[in-house]
Amino acid sequence: MNDSIYKMNILLDPAYHSILAILKGLRNGAVYGAKIRLPHAFVMTFLFRSGPLKEKLAWILDATRQHSTNLAKFVFIYKSLCKLFSWSEGKPKQYHSAIAAFVGGYIVFGKRTSVNEQINMYLLSRILFGLTRLGIEKGYVRDPKVETFPIFAAIVWGIVLWLFEYYPNTLQSSLRSSMTYLYHDSERWTSIWDFLVWNTSKLW
Repeated sequence: MNDSIYKMNILLDPAYHSILAILKGLRNGAVYGAKIRLPHAFVMTFLFRSGPLKEKLAWILDATRQHSTNLAKFVFIYKSLCKLFSWSEGKPKQYHSAIAAFVGGYIVFGKRTSVNEQINMYLLSRILFGLTRLGIEKGYVRDPKVETFPIFAAIVWGIVLWLFEYYPNTLQSSLRSSMTYLYHDSERWTSIWDFLVWNTSKLW
């Protein structure tokens, strides 16, 4: 009983808050990475990858492990550096998060793998939107008086399909697989079976 009270006191003691926040960030990174990657890897593998079942399951588990451990390591590095910078200067400053994330991104997500490519490209699309909104909020960019989203959508789809049709090697492999399924595989069939039921005549 006394032991559990002591542990609870440590968890709630402000003196230990920084180190405990780093450890919980490590835990949350691992859990979130697994929750995001496992269903995605499962669907994409069984839709687009060929090979024996054992090989597919191994790839799913490896992608999940990589996403989970990388996110956990990044959160650990990022929070550790932010806490260190804040302690050294007496309070948090905006550039602390930028430097901490730069270091963590280089160490963890700088290795070129299919998982890291997907994560980095996902973030790139989000920060482009975020920087545009920030520019409007700060007055650096004029708030357009017309609806720009349809124009944005048209440009994005026009470019990506042009690249896919004529320069497919420039696109990330999972995107290329998805587009092959949608636009090229729909040109081929041999029977009602692979016309309506399965994409190809082979299940695996």
